[in-house]
Amino acid sequence: MNLGLLGFFKYYNFFLDNFVRAFSLFGMKIQANSLNIVLPVGISFYTFQTLSYSIDVYRKKLEATKDFAAFSAFVSFFPQLVAGPIERATNLLPQFYKRRDFHYEGAVDGLRQILWGLFKKMVIADNCAVFANMIFTGSDQYHGSALLFGSIFFAFQIYGDFSGYSDIAIGTAKLFGFDLMKNFAYPYFSRDIAEFWRRWHISLSTWFRDYVYIPLGGSKGSKLSIVRNTFIIFLLSGFWHGANWTFLVWGAMNALYFLPLLFLKKNRDHLDIVSKGRIFPSVIDLLSMIATFLLTCFAWIFFRSNSMEEALKFISKMISKTLFSNPQLSLKGYLVLLMVVFFLIVEWVGREQDYPVATLLEKMPKLLRWGVYYALVFIIFYFSGARQEFIYFLL
Repeated sequence: MNLGLLGFFKYYNFFLDNFVRAFSLFGMKIQANSLNIVLPVGISFYTFQTLSYSIDVYRKKLEATKDFAAFSAFVSFFPQLVAGPIERATNLLPQFYKRRDFHYEGAVDGLRQILWGLFKKMVIADNCAVFANMIFTGSDQYHGSALLFGSIFFAFQIYGDFSGYSDIAIGTAKLFGFDLMKNFAYPYFSRDIAEFWRRWHISLSTWFRDYVYIPLGGSKGSKLSIVRNTFIIFLLSGFWHGANWTFLVWGAMNALYFLPLLFLKKNRDHLDIVSKGRIFPSVIDLLSMIATFLLTCFAWIFFRSNSMEEALKFISKMISKTLFSNPQLSLKGYLVLLMVVFFLIVEWVGREQDYPVATLLEKMPKLLRWGVYYALVFIIFYFSGARQEFIYFLL
C-alpha cells in the first residue's frame, strides 16, 4: 500500500508516457490522458520511513507501538519530514517516549550545526547553482572547459544543498532533545565509489542495503546474482530520486563504478577517515579522491540534465577539443570557486568531527569563537547566492 501510493503520485505519468511511446514505435497510437496531480511534499522520505517501521516490526526487531501520537510524531517529525534523514523507527520512535529537558550544551551544538548548514546552503549551494544553471541551460554557448566547471559547480550545489538541509534538520532536532542520524560524512573526500556511498545520503544508502540488498542475497552467491543485486539497488536509488530516465542512468553508472570494487573485494578497503590525524593527504589518497570526485561529477551530469538527449549533448560538447580552452568564467565565477576551495579546506580540517565546526570552535577563546559566529552570519547575509529552492524539494 505504501509503495502503491508512492507509485501513483510520483510515477504514474512516467509509466503512462513510456507506455504510449513504446506502442508508438510499432505504429500504434494510444490516446491516454496524464494526471495533473500535486505530489505530496516529502512522500519519498516518509514512505521509506514508515516502510522501515513495518519491516522492523515484521522482523521482530521492534515491538509495534500502541501509542498513536508517538507513531504519528515519528512519521511527521517536522525537521526531517520533507528531505530526511530517513530515520529508522528503532532510533527515532523510542525518543518520543522519553521525557526531554532543555540542555544548554545541546542547544548550542544544534544552533552551531544549523549555522553551518545555512552557510552550506545559502553561500556554497546557492552561489554554485547560479553558474550550474547557467552552464547547463546554455551548454551550446560554452567551451568544454566551462562545461567541466559546470558539472563541478553542480556537484557542490547538490552537496551544499542537501547536506546543508540535513545539518539544519539535525541541528533543529537537537534543540528539542532529539538525535537524528548522520546523513553525510564528507563524501567528496572518498577514495573510491564504495566509500562515497558510505558517506553520501547515508540514511538512504543504508536503507537500501538493509531492506533490499541484503534480503536479495547481498554480495553472496554467484557473480550473476551479485551483479543483479547491485544493479537493483542502484537503479532503485536512481528511480527513487525522480521519474526520469536520467536518474536511472545515473544509478546504473554508479553500479558500474561499484562492481569492479566488489569483484576485487576492495569495496571495504576504506572504512577509516582519510589521512586520519594528518594535515595533508598522501599522494595516493589525493589522486584517489580526485579520481573518485571526477567520476562522481560525470555521473552528476545525468542527474542534473532534464533528458537523456540533453545529457549526451552536454557530454559530447564537454569532451571535445575545447575541454582545454579558456573556460570563459566571469570574475564572480572564479570568486565562487574560491569560496568552494575555502569550504573544502574547512571541511578537510574538521573531517574527523560530525560536522566541521562541531568542536573546532569550542577550542577557541570565547571572543574569537563569537567573532567566527558573527563572521559566518555576515557571510550568509552578504554573500549568499540568488534564492534557490532545495533540490530535494523538487524531486
